[in-house]
Order: sequence, then structure tokens, then C-alpha cells
Amino acid sequence: QLQASGGGLVQAGGSLRLSCVVSGRTFSNYAMGWFRQAPGKEREIVAFISWSGGTTYYSDSVKGRFSISRANAKNTVYLQMNNLNPEDTAVYYCAAGPAVRTVVEDYDGVNYWGKGTQVTVSS
Repeated sequence: QLQASGGGLVQAGGSLRLSCVVSGRTFSNYAMGWFRQAPGKEREIVAFISWSGGTTYYSDSVKGRFSISRANAKNTVYLQMNNLNPEDTAVYYCAAGPAVRTVVEDYDGVNYWGKGTQVTVSS
């Protein structure tokens, strides 16, 4: 089970930190990361990180503003979001898959989805 938290309401230019805690099983060797879905839009990948942390992926829209990290000993993955803007408003979902590249190339490669957490950025 993937449990996301940390969402909320923030003003443009502000920051939030999302957390995703894995429970009920281990996700050894799984890449993990975040997707988001805004109202009326399709779900899109935001950032993903390999099990070792050595490989990361960021969508162009968040590159330079968001940072993904993980603490395997705590079964947790984080998404630090800085300089937020209203276009970042969406439900953010934690996800796990076999590899970063697999998930980036095909969202069907995601093996596990968590429930979302709402992020709202006001202008």
C-alpha cells in the first residue's frame, strides 16, 4: 500500500513537500515516483527515482523546481516542490514500477498506485 501525504493549499511561489510511505510490503528494487492529474486533463508523470536513487526523471514542466528523493530504510519517497505555480494544481499520486525508464515510456508499466493527495496553488 502506498500512502501519500503533504498536499495542501499554497500561494504561488510557495513550497510543499509530499511524502509517500510504503506499508504492508517491501518495494525492494522498485522505482518509485509521482504522477499528477489536473481537472479535465490526463494523468501525467511528474518525477520518478530508481531504487538506488542513481536514476531520476523529471517532466519538463517541473525540472529545476521539483526534487525527488527516497529513504529506503523508511520505505518513503519524497517530492520537494518549490516555486509552485497555479499550473501545478492537481491531485498527486504516488506510484511504483520496475524501473524509471519502463514507467516513463509506458504508464501501464506502473505496478502499484497510491491514493492521491490534493495540491492547490493559488495565484
